[in-house]
Amino acid sequence: MTKHWFLPQNPDVVHTLREQAEITLAGATAFAAWAGGDLAQEAQVRACEHRADDVRRRLSRQLRQAFSTPVDQEDLFTLSERLDAVLNGLKNVVREADSSALEPDAPIAAMAQEILSGVQHLSTAMDHLVKDGDTATREADAAVATERRMEKIYRHAMQVLLAEQDLREVVARREFYRRTLEVGERLARVADRIWYAVVKEA
Repeated sequence: MTKHWFLPQNPDVVHTLREQAEITLAGATAFAAWAGGDLAQEAQVRACEHRADDVRRRLSRQLRQAFSTPVDQEDLFTLSERLDAVLNGLKNVVREADSSALEPDAPIAAMAQEILSGVQHLSTAMDHLVKDGDTATREADAAVATERRMEKIYRHAMQVLLAEQDLREVVARREFYRRTLEVGERLARVADRIWYAVVKEA
């Protein structure tokens, strides 16, 4: 009787993480369009968030099944979790705007462009996570730089708000700006973990 040996499944978990990054990029693109005045893109932001959730669940299953992975499993899980937080942040901003009957203004549009640039850099970093750590970390650094530029936009917007007489408008806009800036902070957390994963594997 012939014995058959079955090796454990080894799904391409890095490919799945890259897929999640691509969906996050699509969500950031829709968000930037929404912030630029195309308010109908709110639906696309929400749709991307749901798609990314599905991919993240698939990645979690794959990590449980994988015999080995080219990047530490904990790092892959954390990168997926932090990417998810970015897209959740974008959804929260559009939801907050909708519930408060606020439309994006120039500071939101400017920060949205930086978010889009940051996610583009993170997506490129994911593409090079295994094959080129130097490129991955360089792209991670570029993503962090977008968060710093967002901070400058935020501070200027808050200064401009000081001249606003309507207290309700001030409070609403301040929260609007804060939630958007928070997405930049979440981008930086993804970038930090990319650095950690690359250094660990070096």
